[in-house]
Amino acid sequence: MSTNRIALVTGANQGMGRHVARELVSDGVTVYVGSRDLARGEAAASEIGEGATALQLDVTNAASIASAAERIREEAGRLDLLVNNAAISTTRTNVRDMAELIAMAKASTAPLDEVRAVWEVNVFGPLAVYQAMLPLLRESSDARIVNVTSALGSLTTISDPAFAHHSAFEPIYAASKSALNAVTLSMMTELETTGIKVNLVSPGFANTALVNFEGTESVEDASREVVRVARLGPNGPTGTFTLWEGVDIPW
Repeated sequence: MSTNRIALVTGANQGMGRHVARELVSDGVTVYVGSRDLARGEAAASEIGEGATALQLDVTNAASIASAAERIREEAGRLDLLVNNAAISTTRTNVRDMAELIAMAKASTAPLDEVRAVWEVNVFGPLAVYQAMLPLLRESSDARIVNVTSALGSLTTISDPAFAHHSAFEPIYAASKSALNAVTLSMMTELETTGIKVNLVSPGFANTALVNFEGTESVEDASREVVRVARLGPNGPTGTFTLWEGVDIPW
C-alpha cells in the first residue's frame, strides 16, 4: 500500500481539475485523474507527469463509478482526498456566449431535459461518487472531501437584489450549485462525528470551457482556493464554504 497521499480529482482532464491534479502531484500526492474520456485522461496524466494516473470515470454512470472505486481499492487500498470537480453548465453546443446561455435558461423557458442533464453531472454525480468512495475514505487516517461549487449557488448572496449577478440566477447551472451546496451540507452532517472532513469551495471565475472561455481569471488563479483547501492537513478545518484565502461565503 502506498505511503503517499492518494487523491481522486473528477473532471481532471482539463481546466481547473487538471491544474488541481498538477498541484497535488507537485506535493508528492498520487493523483487519479478522473476523466469521462479515458484517452483525454491519459493525455492529461501524461502531461502532468509521474504521480498522475488516468482513471476512466463518468460521474453519471453507476458502472463507471463502481469500476473506478474498485480500481482505487485494488491499487491503493484507500483514498485520502476526493475533489468533486466535474461539472457542466450546459449540454448545448451552439451557444454563442454566456449572455445567450443565461437568456435561454430562464425559469419560464428552461428545457427540463437540459435541467436534468446538468443536475445529473453537478448534483447527482458528486453524490454518487461520494457514496462509492466513502468506504475508501474511511480507510484513511486523514481523509478530506472538497466539493467545487460556485458563489452563484449561495442563496443568501444571490437573493440580494444589490448583488451584481442577482438577475443571472437560473434553474439550470446556478440552481444546480445551490443543490450541490445542500448535498454537501448533508455530507458534512453525516460525517461530523468522524475524522473525515468536508469542505465546500467556490473557485474564481475561471477562463475555461465551462463558461465558454469568458472567465475573468486564469485557471491558476481561479483554482487557488481549491488547491489551498485540498492541501489542508489533519488539523485543518471542516464544514467550511469559502472563497480564496478562506473568506467565508454565506449559505
